[in-house]
Amino acid sequence: MPTDALMMDKGQICIAALYSHDTWEEYWEGTLKRDNLNVGTLTRQTVMPMIALGLVKRVNLIVALPWVRTEASGGQIAGVSGIQDFGIWLKGTALDLQAGPGKLTLHAVAGFSTPASTYLADYAPFNLGFGCKEGSLRGILQYQIGNGPYIRGMAAYHLRGNAKIERNYYYTNQGYYSDKVNMPSAITYGATLGSWLFNNSLQIEATYDGLNSQSGHDIRRQDVGFPSNRMIFTRIGGFAHYYLPFVKGLGIVAAGNYILTGRNVGQSTMLTGGVTYQFGLWK
Repeated sequence: MPTDALMMDKGQICIAALYSHDTWEEYWEGTLKRDNLNVGTLTRQTVMPMIALGLVKRVNLIVALPWVRTEASGGQIAGVSGIQDFGIWLKGTALDLQAGPGKLTLHAVAGFSTPASTYLADYAPFNLGFGCKEGSLRGILQYQIGNGPYIRGMAAYHLRGNAKIERNYYYTNQGYYSDKVNMPSAITYGATLGSWLFNNSLQIEATYDGLNSQSGHDIRRQDVGFPSNRMIFTRIGGFAHYYLPFVKGLGIVAAGNYILTGRNVGQSTMLTGGVTYQFGLWK
């Protein structure tokens, strides 16, 4: 993943297929936590194929193209489905050294994403994505003792371009005669405690992470969301990856996370499962 400290060896490729089921019944309208009978329970399902490839020593290429479906249990508004954003990341090892009983590594990740279909960004909370281009730069620092426990921290800056909407006037804190929406940049961060077990066949992690938009505005009372809302959340989660002993390179993934606090986001619970398969393309 673009957020972990794992690196594929040169010529090695890992193909993953992940399914996520994300639901919320309550959300924050600014700082006010509430429910909404016109939405009921909002469900977002995501199917995401991913590929990680070791291009050269210390440099990996990661690509992803998720398909998303949204729907609600209440109200009269229909959900949507389709391909969301194409994402590509280059991940490099900047530092790898022995420090006391463990190893200290530092990784830098540069990413870019862009809408892969003409979905409607101005359709919150049913929209597939933000509808804008995004560039990101992330740093990942990890300290691992032997082949066992490790602690990791990461931080990233996300620079977003404009989103295009299907109307020529909108109001946030003031009125704009335009179909272009200036999207706020954001900072993401996280801390992870994990370990490898059973001869490196099982990886487990516990994570605390969050997102903080650098500008934007709150959802107005009884209004719908908008792409440039100021979104903030903190979240806890768990992750496990088990490599099956009877098929070399085949693994299964299970994860879950829950939003603790937020602003202009839903208090969601997300469950994820999937498979991975790793093999060599060249020596």
